Amino acid sequence: MADGGKKPYVVAVAIQAIYTALFVVSKAAFDSGINTYVFIFYRLAAATALLLPIALIDCTCRRSRSTTATPPAPAMSCRLLFKLFIYALLGNTFTLNVYNMSLKRTSATVGSAATNSMPVVTFLLALLLRTESVKLQSRSGMGKLAGVTLCLAGVLVIAFYAGPSIRPLAHNPVFAHKPHSASSGSEWIKGTFLLIVACATLSLWIVLQVPLLKEYPNKLMTTALQCLFGALQSFVVAVVFERDFTKWKLGLDIGLFAVIYSTFLGTGALMYLQAWCAEMRGPVWSPLALVFTILCSSFFLGEAVRLGR
Repeated sequence: MADGGKKPYVVAVAIQAIYTALFVVSKAAFDSGINTYVFIFYRLAAATALLLPIALIDCTCRRSRSTTATPPAPAMSCRLLFKLFIYALLGNTFTLNVYNMSLKRTSATVGSAATNSMPVVTFLLALLLRTESVKLQSRSGMGKLAGVTLCLAGVLVIAFYAGPSIRPLAHNPVFAHKPHSASSGSEWIKGTFLLIVACATLSLWIVLQVPLLKEYPNKLMTTALQCLFGALQSFVVAVVFERDFTKWKLGLDIGLFAVIYSTFLGTGALMYLQAWCAEMRGPVWSPLALVFTILCSSFFLGEAVRLGR
């Protein structure tokens, strides 16, 4: 396989590593008391401040370099802006807020495990959109069906079956795990359900990026604008759910670090890399984030590793 063919899969593994750190850092920030809605607003607003100027400079450079052989990207129409607004509402505002609410109710490991339901949803959406086909009478078709079934079954087992507890990897974790009422059975089930819903909407967002990039092939600008619209939408959501602005303040703690990390890698880089992978090879997935997160959440958060997982 040529280097160009390997690159999407290398990038996919890098995405999993970024996700792992995002799960662990976000969970630590939520356990420290930061409001999830405010966190999402800061995350998207900071990502917009980072990406939008770069995207505008990139567009200016592209126009100056454009020739007859390489025409500039099409103009940004009102229809396209509205589409980006809806995609931001789906992939940023709704997905991130629901996901973080559920992560606060469960654990970083379950949050990572739930993302393994995304290939199932993506596969089903691809079938509906006719970008994927399956022949049940062929070996490949049976393999796809078996993979989808096992993937979904694995997510449910990890979420609902614990098994005997194994000692955490670190006796003194970096971010001490703070117990809270979210560990009750009903809250855990609710959180798991919300995780699956968030992963389903994120899968839909990723599938929709493929036709979007064909219509407007500028990944950086589409990412920046979706961050901008998501920040505006998330501000409204945060104001509705948290009207005490004294709780919006960030100190020199894990909350600020989580916002900075999620800005540079968890939002900007992830959205750009996922869109790039979707354009190059379609939706590419790797289960490595689950393994990484089990180890990292045990070491950094002190979460108990369960034998059933």
